[in-house]
Amino acid sequence: MELIIPGKPIALKRHRHTTRNGRIFNYDPSKADKANFLKKVQNMAPEDPVYGAISMTIEVYIDRPKSHFGTGRNSDKVKESAPAYPISRPDLDNYIKFVFDALNGVFYKDDSQVVHIESIKEYNQEPKTIVRIYPYGH
Repeated sequence: MELIIPGKPIALKRHRHTTRNGRIFNYDPSKADKANFLKKVQNMAPEDPVYGAISMTIEVYIDRPKSHFGTGRNSDKVKESAPAYPISRPDLDNYIKFVFDALNGVFYKDDSQVVHIESIKEYNQEPKTIVRIYPYGH
């Protein structure tokens, strides 16, 4: 199964803790983002979550920062000094964890079923996330 999610890829944010009236509360700052992500792919979900070992491919395509481009008549050309790959934050593993959590319980029973993963983070003029889910077996 292949899912193409257009738009800026989202990385998982760390859970936060807050104190109210002397009590500690935990919350997930990515909760709304995960719900929106799932809403975009809900119509592609299987009737029942997949069981068994899973292999996943996750491709993350992000916009280049404006600082990577020239100015004036060169504003559409990437500078030679610009890096070929996005080696800045957010980290690739945070994008992966976000996808795992967002699809958990709907596309597969639990993300612990993922036994094989291939992933890449690249620059692209069309920001998007591509997820492929396959049964894993030798």
